[in-house]
Amino acid sequence: MEDNQLKLGVGTRLQHILHGPGVIVGVRYATYLISFIHNGIKEIDKTDDNLEKIIPENITVEVETVSDVEKSILKILRQWSDVSEIVPLGDKWIGGTMLLQSADKTLKPKEIPIADFFHKIVMLRDRLRVLEQNINSHKKLSDEEKVNIQQYITRCYGSLTTFNVLFKNKEHWFVGDKGSND
Repeated sequence: MEDNQLKLGVGTRLQHILHGPGVIVGVRYATYLISFIHNGIKEIDKTDDNLEKIIPENITVEVETVSDVEKSILKILRQWSDVSEIVPLGDKWIGGTMLLQSADKTLKPKEIPIADFFHKIVMLRDRLRVLEQNINSHKKLSDEEKVNIQQYITRCYGSLTTFNVLFKNKEHWFVGDKGSND
């Protein structure tokens, strides 16, 4: 990418060599949040050589903030759509089921397709990420309050590391406190 593209804004359409076509949905100091058609939302470094600009929008020198209308639309989309990043289930689990057996063996076990359970875990992870982003961009919370709330989210990720065994790729794993120092 050229140097002048370090100032691209929300709405800019891009092509990434690895992830395909996408649109900038957020701008941070050194990265763009890009929603890719086939790979979901990814955080990409502004200087990534694999990015090619297609149609620039909202070019600015400043880090952009999302307007109230855009925030409302994004909130509605997140609440009412189950569209999330495509995350592959580990090969050994494809077609499998999960059995929940009560201690009372006279009761019938509950059988859940692993793909359904996995989808709910991925949705939970995506919603935690959205919550994290909303906390970090909240205008009324102090930095100390953001850090304190963020610690709870990190602990949630840590509690969910048990389910990492379901993910095909390690990059999709939950990482708690211990993993953040890696």
